[in-house]
Formats: sequence, structure tokens, C-alpha cells
Amino acid sequence: MLGQTFKEFIEGIHPDKDVKKILYSLHDCIVNISYAFPDKLDTKALKENKFGESTKELDSWSNTYFIENMRNTELVKILYSEEEDEPVLLNEDGKFYMTLDPLDGSSNIISNNPFGTIVSVYDKELPCKGKYALFSMYALYGPITTLVIAIKGKTSEFVKTWKPKEEFRLVKDELILPEPGEVFGIGGNITSYEPKFYAFVKKLAKEKKLKLRYCGALVGDFSQVLHYGGLFAYPAMIGKPEGKLRLFFEAIPMSMIISNAKGKGSNGRIDILEIEADTVYAKTPFYIGNKSIIDELENVLK
Repeated sequence: MLGQTFKEFIEGIHPDKDVKKILYSLHDCIVNISYAFPDKLDTKALKENKFGESTKELDSWSNTYFIENMRNTELVKILYSEEEDEPVLLNEDGKFYMTLDPLDGSSNIISNNPFGTIVSVYDKELPCKGKYALFSMYALYGPITTLVIAIKGKTSEFVKTWKPKEEFRLVKDELILPEPGEVFGIGGNITSYEPKFYAFVKKLAKEKKLKLRYCGALVGDFSQVLHYGGLFAYPAMIGKPEGKLRLFFEAIPMSMIISNAKGKGSNGRIDILEIEADTVYAKTPFYIGNKSIIDELENVLK
């Protein structure tokens, strides 16, 4: 049985009216964006973003839609988007700072596999430690559309419903990472894995009997770990020690979500939420999952 609406949940969990206003606007954006998918599936690349990745019509449209709606709240001062080469100044008098990956995993559009949206909001100027985020959330556009948010010390999950109207309703009030963990997924080229990490992965499969699952979108791969327990990694690579994923756009939001669910995110040495970066566009090796697995991996990589 489904629980309270997303807006009812937020009304009861957060006292700040401005935080609630941004959350309500994000909720409505995600509901409305899913309407646009069938009409904006042109897979031709429009341009490359600052990370050298091709963006498509749906990426561009979603990015613009979020920016304009966040501008209309008059509460966001600067928005950092993975689709923008520079920070976007929305309101001089705004008090919040937002990081946004408007369409994570959009390469999955062609094959009709999962993709999603990732957001974090701060009341401190960026860059700062990820532990100072007010909340982090992701939407997963899969067979059903779900919304997961880390706020006020817990991680909660919602599903989009159609009756009596389109909105998100509570599925799980407090997600806790299952133990001991069942699945793992790893991005990148296996031939470029560092030897210590490669040996650790083989041990996971052999001794802990974790099953390999990988869909090619962080939101999808992470969601599997969040619900089944285990490990997701986009590791440091031979010749590419910084890895591929972005600290603020991907690693911090997911680490906040899993930390609230009693798991952990790490760069192989320290907790992702404790990293001090020089730029919002920093990349990081990324390992996330059950705390026992991540602690063991950190010891291996030292």
C-alpha cells in the first residue's frame, strides 16, 4: 500500500519553507519531464559538454527545463549543471547552490534502458565538503519512475502514480542497505583496472558470491545496490587515476543517499562526503556500497 505524497512527506520532515519550495518544484519538474520523453528521443549529438561527452536533444531540453524552473523559485543563486560549461547565475539574491545532472545515462535512450536525474542542494558556496548538502535526490526513469531522497538523516523512496493525479507517493520511509549484499557493478574497461582493485573484485565474486549486474547508467546501477546491497564502482584506472565520475554531480549525491541508508561512498582512501575539492568540476574514483565492503576495499587499496 502506498503512503503519503512526496509533498506531504516533505511538509512533515523539513521546517524550512524555502527548502520545501525548491523540493516541490523539483518534484513537479521530474513529473513533467517524463511526459516529454517520447517526443524528444532524437539521438543525434548536438554538442559535447565540458567533460567531452556528447549531449542529445533530451539532455539539452531537460537541462533548460530544470534551469528555468529553478530560476522561477527565486531561491537558487548558482546552479552547476553537467550540461553547462560554466556555473549558471540564476538569482543574485538566492541563498542556495545546486548541482544537477539533468539526464544521467542518456546513452541508454537508444536501447530503452534506465536513465535518470541527480540533484544536490547546499546553503554553502561551492565547492565545499559533500557532508554539508541539505539534501540529495535522484529520479530513475525505468519501467516505473521512482524518486529517492536523502534528507534529515534518512533515505526515502517514492513511486510516480497516476491516480488520483500524477505525483510521487511514499514506498519506503527509511531505506536500509541489505546485508551482506548480493550484487556488484563496475564501469570502465576491465583491462585498465588497477591490479589491487581487480583482485578485490574477483574475490567478491568468488568468496562473497556477489552477482554481476551492470546497466550503464549510474542511477540504475546504484539503485540495484541500494535495494540489494553490494558494490558499485567506477574505479581509478591505469593512466587515469582520477576515474571518470564527477564528485559533485554524481559521487556526492549518491554517497549522501547511501550513507543515510547505513552504507558508504569512498574514493578508495576516504569518505566521499569528507573530500575537499578545488573545483565543482572535479572527478573522483568512486566506490559505493555496504560499509563493510567499502572498508575492506579501502584497506586493500592503501
